[in-house]
Amino acid sequence: MRIAVPNKGRLHEPTMDLLERAGLHVEETADRQLYADTVDPDVSILFARAADVPEYVADGAADLGVTGLDQARESGHDLADLLDLGFGRCRLVLAAPEDGDIADPGDVEGLTIATEFPAVTRAYLAERDIDADVVEVTGATELTPHVEMADAIVDITSTGTTLQVNRLAVVDEVLASSVRLFARPDVADDPKVREVETAFSSVIAADGKRYLMMNAPSDRLEDVKDVIPGMGGPTVMDVADGEEDHVAVHAVVDEREVFGVISDLKAVGASDILVTEIERLVE
Repeated sequence: MRIAVPNKGRLHEPTMDLLERAGLHVEETADRQLYADTVDPDVSILFARAADVPEYVADGAADLGVTGLDQARESGHDLADLLDLGFGRCRLVLAAPEDGDIADPGDVEGLTIATEFPAVTRAYLAERDIDADVVEVTGATELTPHVEMADAIVDITSTGTTLQVNRLAVVDEVLASSVRLFARPDVADDPKVREVETAFSSVIAADGKRYLMMNAPSDRLEDVKDVIPGMGGPTVMDVADGEEDHVAVHAVVDEREVFGVISDLKAVGASDILVTEIERLVE
């Protein structure tokens, strides 16, 4: 099975990190190499531009693809959206000059919109029954209203800073995007595809979680449970060769709650508290 992943840019490193954490270590590759093996002999990696990943998957060059929802929608291919990988979040927005007359999507009726995402833009306009000309550009989209190439734009924004610098205001959100795991519909239920999906989801589920282990007095166990209900409740075990009136308690808690939880646990008699990171969590 082959997975197409971004070969460079802001999506490359997070994708490679996800593969590593999921247990699919990618063997050393030379610069500009198109393919790479992983530690799983049944899984290999194909490196491609993020915009080309949907095409590789749709054409059968790859079975799975990692790229943004915006790129998949722009491609027009019918792909199975298996999993939101939780990074590369951005928005495609309709924007226009701050001092202009465009304040509502309907105001672009009969006007010109410049964008690197013509398919997504036309679909957005069609859904709202708006008739506007769409001009495809390949860069510097924010400049087009200022050089009279377009009246408005549809472009990617993460923080909105670039739009503000170019005196453009957001009129409407066209698409909320993030990086996803895609598959061709005909292989979406393949056992190996599901195995990769489970591996990726286990990494995502572990983000922001910590594993707590401690000893606690048996007669304070209910108090401990009140402090750390955990995922479906903590795991309670006898302490091997330990005090009979103590038990071992294990639980998964949110990373943001660890500081307060430890103080509360000590207050109810817990001791020998150990906090560890979680690499993967299969729910």
